[in-house]
Amino acid sequence: MFSAQETQKKVTRALLVGVQTPTMPPHEGQALLDELEELVQNLQIEVTEKILVRLREPNPHFLIGTGKTQELIARAREIGADVIVIDEDLSPAQQRNWEAEAKIAVIDRCEVILDIFADRAQTREAILQVGLARMEYSLPRLKRAWTHLSRQRGGGTGGRGQGETQLENDRRIVRDRIAQFRRELAEVVKQRDVQRRKRMRVPVPTGAIVGYTNAGKSTLLNTLTGAGVLAADKLFATLDPTTRQLSLPDGQTLLLTDTVGFIRRLPHTLVEAFKATLEEVIVADFLIHVIDVTNPDLEEHAKMTMSVLGEIGALEGHTIITVFNKVDLRGDPEHLRAVHMHHPDAVYVSAVTGEGIDTLLQRIVEVLHEGNRAVELLVPHDRYDVLGKLHAAGGIHRTETRDDGVYVVGRFPPGLTGLIEPYRQVAPTRGARP
Repeated sequence: MFSAQETQKKVTRALLVGVQTPTMPPHEGQALLDELEELVQNLQIEVTEKILVRLREPNPHFLIGTGKTQELIARAREIGADVIVIDEDLSPAQQRNWEAEAKIAVIDRCEVILDIFADRAQTREAILQVGLARMEYSLPRLKRAWTHLSRQRGGGTGGRGQGETQLENDRRIVRDRIAQFRRELAEVVKQRDVQRRKRMRVPVPTGAIVGYTNAGKSTLLNTLTGAGVLAADKLFATLDPTTRQLSLPDGQTLLLTDTVGFIRRLPHTLVEAFKATLEEVIVADFLIHVIDVTNPDLEEHAKMTMSVLGEIGALEGHTIITVFNKVDLRGDPEHLRAVHMHHPDAVYVSAVTGEGIDTLLQRIVEVLHEGNRAVELLVPHDRYDVLGKLHAAGGIHRTETRDDGVYVVGRFPPGLTGLIEPYRQVAPTRGARP
């Protein structure tokens, strides 16, 4: 197999092939192709040419029609490209067909993203997550590594050729590695859960910064908390969640977490593998959704972020503060006016200059005050699991055992709204002190 790391070592010049289908918005194919260019350049590979192909319907053999495939391979040879990068997910069979025809490496968008993640991973958790995703991606593609060996079954004896034996050995090794990654990742998840439970013993609210990759999330965390997190102008600069303490203007303290950025067509294996990391988003009391106001595709980026958040179950019960970043770069005035018109309730900031940060801090204070109003609950006797979670959150002020359940008065973070809503009673009397 042409693994992503081997590709990075062996190839230096790439031909990129984008796809525009009838079901896609008119300019989406070109926007994705431009994004792919930035992804490939992150691997230190020169992009020699980009070609956008209009595809009416996928070809099962190459994805793209046979004639167009031959044209693209010929063009790759003309410009001296040593890798062709397809801006779609290729099936293992399609990838093998391309490489058999082109005689050079052919990779898809998924493999490029996996390679960037592997290059950026620093902590044990991130390394395990990326390793798991890469192994799951590699398993059905192992045949690519053994095209020079025979895989024919040996006549009537039932024997197998050298390639078949080697292929089965490789599959067994990869499956063992996948199992090992999952075991080790499960241990890391347990450790993270223990750390989170320790934090929850003290009723400190939590927030998570989310958004499209390179929107300025790490820079914002640094500006708000002085965290000193790596903030580079490149895709996926941050893979590991970083949690820092933030003191608010009203004296409250909260924990704020920076998370990995999302991207359109994020490989599904990575979404699954990174659920442990993204749990910080799921359990947060509120989210700060950071959007690059200068990016012409900001609406698509925002939709993609919300889609992934929905997929991991992070939208229910969360207040989301929408933040448009990089206002210091200004850009097209008409574009900025249009954004303000469509998002009048958003906060507009520059994480670099500090413009708008005071407004953002005040918005966070308002969200926490709104979410932490005292509530009265009546929890049935058979729902002591709910009571356990409320005690763990540290927000209970008073309890009273009654015939029909346990009466509870307390203040709880917004992340518990979905849990407590079924048991909510009449709000406490104005001026009452729970």
